[in-house]
Amino acid sequence: MDSHGRDGRRVVWAVVDTGIGPLLLAATGVGLVNVVFHATGKVRDSALERLASRLGTEPVEEPGSPLLAEAIRQVEAYFAGERRAFELPLDWSLVSGFHREVLRELASGVPYGTVVGYGALAGRVGRPEGAQAVGTAMGANPLPVVVPCHRVVERDGGIGGFGGGLEAKRRLLALEGVLPEPLF
Repeated sequence: MDSHGRDGRRVVWAVVDTGIGPLLLAATGVGLVNVVFHATGKVRDSALERLASRLGTEPVEEPGSPLLAEAIRQVEAYFAGERRAFELPLDWSLVSGFHREVLRELASGVPYGTVVGYGALAGRVGRPEGAQAVGTAMGANPLPVVVPCHRVVERDGGIGGFGGGLEAKRRLLALEGVLPEPLF
């Protein structure tokens, strides 16, 4: 596999240390394409293999890449409490259909420091009975943190699931002032 994908796109990646552990950020010339939790060792390697397979190119580690520089800056500012919204171009090529529709609504319609229920988000995209499908879309989110699936919670007040783990979700919600800071 070469360093350019089927459509000629190059994929670059870097790992950024954050308050919830290392995140792998990957970008194309279109924009940020993937954010992966726990990005060390086998998790990182597996994520890079999936990206190579899905995008048809071998991702290249390039933390100084102009394609990643702004994403890294904004992620670091978010975790430092200095940024409330991400203003990044996003490459949605890893998600399509209903999942993409739900994630775009989440990205544009659920601001920092707020939460939305799975059912309410389903209603916003015209599928009021689709709470479970929204949960599936959250699990398929290729851009967590930046596309804030941590802001989707259960109707009864539970925080719901999270691909990065429940402790990471609690920390993100605490960072945004939705939950008290974790005690540990």
